[in-house]
Amino acid sequence: MSSKPSKTLETFPNPSPQRDYLIHFQVPEFTCLCPLTGQPDFATMTIDCVADQRCVELKSLKLYFWSFRDEGAFHEAVTNRILDDLVAAIAPRYLKLTARWYVRGGIFTNIVVEHRAPGWVPAPRVELDSFQPESAIRG
Repeated sequence: MSSKPSKTLETFPNPSPQRDYLIHFQVPEFTCLCPLTGQPDFATMTIDCVADQRCVELKSLKLYFWSFRDEGAFHEAVTNRILDDLVAAIAPRYLKLTARWYVRGGIFTNIVVEHRAPGWVPAPRVELDSFQPESAIRG
């Protein structure tokens, strides 16, 4: 696999397709260019994914994000493009991309986009608020 920027997202078979489980990625150093000024824009990208049959390979994901470094893009456009590319590559049951853009002109921008596979319904949320470690119970 290359160590140069690439738009190719490599995948591998989901090792546990029989169950829903959350895959959480954080990309704290995303960079692209403002399409109007050419100045760099910076964001932290957070991906929450419930895979179906395929998962995205991490090095290819890193190189994919790197490929935007010299491209001009509006925040809304690049966030939606990344979601679309990930959905095309792995066809997940669920994928949420949160883009937290750093301040520009005194304004922070957050963009959240989601994909849900038709018919997919998440399992009920499990709350563990009453859970206490055994050491806390013993005193």
